[in-house]
Amino acid sequence: MLIEPLLTRYLRHVNREYLTFRDFNPETVPSGHPEREYLLYIHVPFCEQLCPYCSFNRYTFREPVARRYFTALRREIEGYRDRGYRFTGVYVGGGTPTVLPDELAATLALVRDLWPVREISAETNPNHLTDDIVGILKDAGVNRLSVGVQSFGDELLKAMERYHKYGSGSEIEARLKEYNGVFDTLNVDMIFNFPTQSEAGLERDLDVLEGLPADQVTFYPLMASDSTERQIAKTLGKVDYRQEKRFYRRIIDRLLPAYRASTAWCFSRQATMIDEYVVDYDEYVGVGSGSFSYVQGTILANTFAVDDYCAALEGGRQPLLARKEFTLLERMRYDLLMKLFGTRLDRRVVRKKYGSAFDEMLWRELTLFRLLGALKTEGDTLVLTPTGLYWWVIMMREFFIGVNNFRDLCRSRLNDGDAGHTA
Repeated sequence: MLIEPLLTRYLRHVNREYLTFRDFNPETVPSGHPEREYLLYIHVPFCEQLCPYCSFNRYTFREPVARRYFTALRREIEGYRDRGYRFTGVYVGGGTPTVLPDELAATLALVRDLWPVREISAETNPNHLTDDIVGILKDAGVNRLSVGVQSFGDELLKAMERYHKYGSGSEIEARLKEYNGVFDTLNVDMIFNFPTQSEAGLERDLDVLEGLPADQVTFYPLMASDSTERQIAKTLGKVDYRQEKRFYRRIIDRLLPAYRASTAWCFSRQATMIDEYVVDYDEYVGVGSGSFSYVQGTILANTFAVDDYCAALEGGRQPLLARKEFTLLERMRYDLLMKLFGTRLDRRVVRKKYGSAFDEMLWRELTLFRLLGALKTEGDTLVLTPTGLYWWVIMMREFFIGVNNFRDLCRSRLNDGDAGHTA
């Protein structure tokens, strides 16, 4: 169907506009609303080894640098105590947040001392599924652990350069089985549409997931930045978005109805916290190098350089790189994208927030999605159809590729002191 490639090209243009920053080096973030609940995203950018397909903000782990970083991270977190923010959820991402479990535990202890946190989710890799690290995470209050697996196929793990780091697919499966049930939720992060991935390999991954059985599965499409995708093409082949839809349909067929779709690419056996906190929280604050915040219709990005990040906080400054205030239309489009990514949008909530402007200004988008069979209505709630689920995979894939492109641009200009002006 021609609509998918046309939608992809259109979204790349829209996201470039979304992520064009013109306000650089802002001094501070907006104050929080004392009656609102926020999510705190904590970014730990260190990995023992870097995966070639990953576009996130990450650096090779060096202990002295990482310990300095965690100290700065806690200073940044403390700075939000007096700004009116009340965090009830925490998501720790990376990188590999568990490279220094003691530092992570100290950071989470600080957060729990400052705010009434109800839920904590943390990411890790299979080699950190050990009694010592799992025990530290449990004691620190983590109730959802998300393990980056990507695939159980040995050949694909080798192509991803993960086999020698984290073991074979069968070894990873055994580790997951050993710790399944320790946390309220054990999420298994998977990737589909990798260039060397076959349909048979995808079926084997799904067989393993059904046999665990995992509490939750997040099946991401490959979302490499433009520069990372070019590097992948040189060694593994071109990313084929034509097969993405076929792979996704097979994932849906196999996982539903044993799981329910918490988002377009996250599948849960029970109601629980998910990776895409943008669905459950209208606003969030990101701390750490290269993290993003979205508060009061404003998106902010922290500096991507670890040294600059630490130096700013050691000098009593905010580590902010860029800021952009969304227009009213951009705010409504953002809410439409993020809330329907969670498969449902309660129109009463957006009307309370925007009044009649939501329907009046987005009537073209809403009409188009209905005509193309992506949306249906249940009472006053918009719901994604099976067709709509894949459309939202495309839209979120393109949104995150846009974010990754902005990251790459910023990192590429760190050496000459120019943070970059566009995604």
